[in-house]
Amino acid sequence: MPTTFSFAFVRRFWWVPVLLMAVPVALLVVWWHWPRQVVALPSSSANSASSVSGRPTGNRLRGVNWVAADSVSSSNMEPLVRSGVTWIAQTPFGWQAGAATPEVRLHTGGAFRGHWGESDQGLAHTTQQARLRGIRTMLKPHLWLRGGNGSWPGDINMTTAADWQAWFASYSIFLLHYAELAERTHMDALCIGTELQHATVGHEAEWRSLIRKVRSVYHGPLTYAANWSGEFEEIRFWDALDYIGIQAYFPLSTTTRPTKATLLASWKQPLRRIEAVQKRYKKPVLFTEVGYKTTPDAAIEPWAWPDRTAVFTELDEQTQRTCYEAMFETFWGQPWFRGTFIWKWYPGLQADGPAHRHLDFTPQHKPAEQVMAQWYGK
Repeated sequence: MPTTFSFAFVRRFWWVPVLLMAVPVALLVVWWHWPRQVVALPSSSANSASSVSGRPTGNRLRGVNWVAADSVSSSNMEPLVRSGVTWIAQTPFGWQAGAATPEVRLHTGGAFRGHWGESDQGLAHTTQQARLRGIRTMLKPHLWLRGGNGSWPGDINMTTAADWQAWFASYSIFLLHYAELAERTHMDALCIGTELQHATVGHEAEWRSLIRKVRSVYHGPLTYAANWSGEFEEIRFWDALDYIGIQAYFPLSTTTRPTKATLLASWKQPLRRIEAVQKRYKKPVLFTEVGYKTTPDAAIEPWAWPDRTAVFTELDEQTQRTCYEAMFETFWGQPWFRGTFIWKWYPGLQADGPAHRHLDFTPQHKPAEQVMAQWYGK
């Protein structure tokens, strides 16, 4: 009787031991393939981001503004990886014949400035090469003004309401092309404009309409790169975007070679201004550009390029380094601050490169690059 009962029991409940063995195997498989969040480990340095903020900063955008080149290979990405860079901003250009000309011309082949890296093909290839090294891409289209009526996008200003209507129609075609490119090539973020202060202030409805069109095409995060001088405080459509983007060239000194204490004190007023906007719109803040040239006057007018024709322009790597330190120490620990895109990075630049490259904004092969790498988590 016991034997007969045992066989019947086994025939009826044969699936029990199989289930007992299968469950742990299934759990192991799920655990192995479960997505892992990678968080940058804090540096042991006293000046690291973690020591300043007291919390992990793995969600920061650690970026540089990438300069378009004639070609891009994986070897161009290695210096970025070594410096802890996780994002690049790529900048294709459209152009206008003048500041009051209501037409934006699109050059998808890079023919306007002759840079393959600004063409659709070059942008896509660079994005792919960066992705292979774990680096994400923000597409950041700019406008270039030609003629004698202005050389900066902030000068763009139409003279009639009809011209503004025509300009926005033309600019929408320009931007939607790049939104479609960003979607098709799986770029990780899109900047919908840069320093267009006359076009943004007083034209809220037009920008909200454009943002809706962009979101119907591109499904990643959006920002706008507002000028530091006041545009970022006057924009009224930040709530429709994912990041408050600022071109952070705030003047921080009236003298050459300022100390870090002077720079830290000077950052307090811009910090209060930025915090006020952030609290109003409850959006994280991103420095779409920030950087300093390698000259003693780097903090006086940070937006100004060095005079490349001057015979006796003085190199000052220490001032550039000090400016980097003060900026990172002021902002990297703020809970609402999302990251920086350093201006700017030349692919393939060698340590013994041209003198005018050494004077300008790039941190490459200078002490400023070490500061950037430290704060970017290396």
